[in-house]
Amino acid sequence: MEEVRSSSAWVASHSSHVTVDSSGLEKVVNQINGSIPKVEWNFEGIHYFDNGPLTVQYLFVLDALNFCFWPDKDLSYDNLALGLKEAIENDKSVFDADRLQKYTGPELRELLKWPRPLPLEDERIRLLHEVGLELEKNFGGKAANIVEACGKSAATLVATIARQFPGFRDHSVYKGHQVFLYKRAQIFAADLWGAFKGQGYGEFDDVGSITIFADYIVPAVLRQLGVLRYSAALASIIEANNEIGSGTEEEVELRACSIYAVEKMRDLISVKSGKQVLSVELDLWLWSFGIQSPSLQHHRTLSIYY
Repeated sequence: MEEVRSSSAWVASHSSHVTVDSSGLEKVVNQINGSIPKVEWNFEGIHYFDNGPLTVQYLFVLDALNFCFWPDKDLSYDNLALGLKEAIENDKSVFDADRLQKYTGPELRELLKWPRPLPLEDERIRLLHEVGLELEKNFGGKAANIVEACGKSAATLVATIARQFPGFRDHSVYKGHQVFLYKRAQIFAADLWGAFKGQGYGEFDDVGSITIFADYIVPAVLRQLGVLRYSAALASIIEANNEIGSGTEEEVELRACSIYAVEKMRDLISVKSGKQVLSVELDLWLWSFGIQSPSLQHHRTLSIYY
């Protein structure tokens, strides 16, 4: 996780298109006054939970597919989470490792009850096959075995997933430097922590090592709050709903500066109030803020990582 923090800070210090506004940051922290609104992990009731290893399997499949909804304006994360929840409630073997290796695009659509091809559908199928194969080959078919092998360390879990599952290796090269972001690997650890309320499969001694999960929503919320500022050129691209290429300077800056800004926010809250808040909690608050703002304009990048 130190790689995520340090490489994001490097981007923020060399950024050409996105700026972290320290006065805006301070203003938000003063408004928070040491107490961010608590948001329950499953506040919408859209996730499967049985307090056991099947929940871990569900969450791993969910986070393997948790990316790029915007090309279909009617599709959202809620459709994915709820569709997979209903699928596993109807058939407990639906995410068994051998079955994950065989799904087709139409079969995934049927699971989700989605009436047309999914955005990046071939990539979603490729990742399902990868997850099934790696689980079967190295972890006895069970995502719970990965978690148990990590000794209550979220950082070890993220590193293990990034090492074993190529589809989770979310990093870029920016101005000659490698930048590590690991959105979906980190959100798996955070989902476990949230679902199991820090107990059992969600017990991590180092949950504070997790950063925010750099996606579409968080940068847009931080901009709305005055924490991030965009160059005129970047702002016009986003406001025109034009696409930004994956791995471009603009895209890496949007994500890395969001991580850096929230880390600074977390530090400032601690200094001003003496309270320790988790990046996981800040992310959940920012994300829930964002999905309740339908007019929020986010950047558009075709990516399997978020």
